[in-house]
Amino acid sequence: MSLHILPTKLSGTVIVPPSKSLLHRGLICSALSGGQCFVPKNPSDDIKATQRCLLGLAKGEPLLDCGESGTTLRLMVPLAAALGLPICFGGSGRLPTRPMSELAEAFKDNGVELVMPGAEGVYLPLLVKGKLKPGTYKIPGNVSSQYISGLLLALPLLSGPSDIVLTTPLESASYVELTLDVMRHFGVEVERTETGFHIAGSSRYTATAPFITEADCSQAAFWQLANYIGNEITISNLPRNTNQGDGVFAAILEQAYRGEGDRHIDARDIPDIVPVLAAAAVFRNGDTYLENIGRLRLKESDRIESTLAMLRAFSVEVDCTDDSIIVYGSGMNTTLTPCGKVDGAKDHRIVMTAAILATRAANEVVLTDEFAVNKSYPNFFEDYVAFGGILQ
Repeated sequence: MSLHILPTKLSGTVIVPPSKSLLHRGLICSALSGGQCFVPKNPSDDIKATQRCLLGLAKGEPLLDCGESGTTLRLMVPLAAALGLPICFGGSGRLPTRPMSELAEAFKDNGVELVMPGAEGVYLPLLVKGKLKPGTYKIPGNVSSQYISGLLLALPLLSGPSDIVLTTPLESASYVELTLDVMRHFGVEVERTETGFHIAGSSRYTATAPFITEADCSQAAFWQLANYIGNEITISNLPRNTNQGDGVFAAILEQAYRGEGDRHIDARDIPDIVPVLAAAAVFRNGDTYLENIGRLRLKESDRIESTLAMLRAFSVEVDCTDDSIIVYGSGMNTTLTPCGKVDGAKDHRIVMTAAILATRAANEVVLTDEFAVNKSYPNFFEDYVAFGGILQ
């Protein structure tokens, strides 16, 4: 199916949904502590996946479906391994091809085997065999921060101390900070070391107060982009102080994107807002280089290629390397000219970015895969219409 969007100015006040990253972690820690974690009435598909897997874990179900949620998979596998539960994890979309081999390698000398399909680059269905034991867990920090977050959540359950040793520098470090914040809320502290983290073991997650999640800065970025290109959206619940890495988007627009000339943005710690950074760069006077983003090729889509395709569908001049996107900006007076359908690439972040760009188009925009927004922001198009957006 395709969505037809007529260009119009958006205005209104939005309540951004709770942080998906914090909700995943809060749900897991709540389950381990017996506490409460508040979830919106219409949660995203990714949050439903974590809820579904936690319920299946509690019931002893042998097969857990992670849907398309990489966070669910990479946080739940270490948990099952720490509990010694022989569970098979499945998934859909691109999830079966998203990396898991580094986690399998870290588990190999610590009592657990992750049994995966023999085909190269296919990791699901994945069977957990064995029970983790206290020890040293060596893991790269530049493939997925979710590996580290999963280990941090699970290793306190073991009977003795363990160490996470990072074999490469940590990227997307803010997501690990969020994990530590949530663990701290549930009474579990982790010690930092020169090479990673020390986990005491024999710890108990405790709930002294319900866990309430702050607004999602990643989702707020779409409305901040809307304002940057001439719309008038008030975000009513944006957190003032946050450890969410994507909270820097507004500052990048105000500081790094100000003025003319080339700009180089190191996006290794903010991969989720690369599509909106690229979209905003279209309206700069100068070239913008979004760098150190090679891991985006392993997301819901090859997000480097899907971002390029989206912008080219608006007749924007862009280029790329293996780990960067270059946007040749043409200024704030740019009017976008759609040329054919905009491919949403079944990627929620591409779809929402394209919908915001449609407000600056010269004519109707035809956008595919609109239902991809259910992965993170199910009410996005309801909000869009409430602000004056015209959809067919």
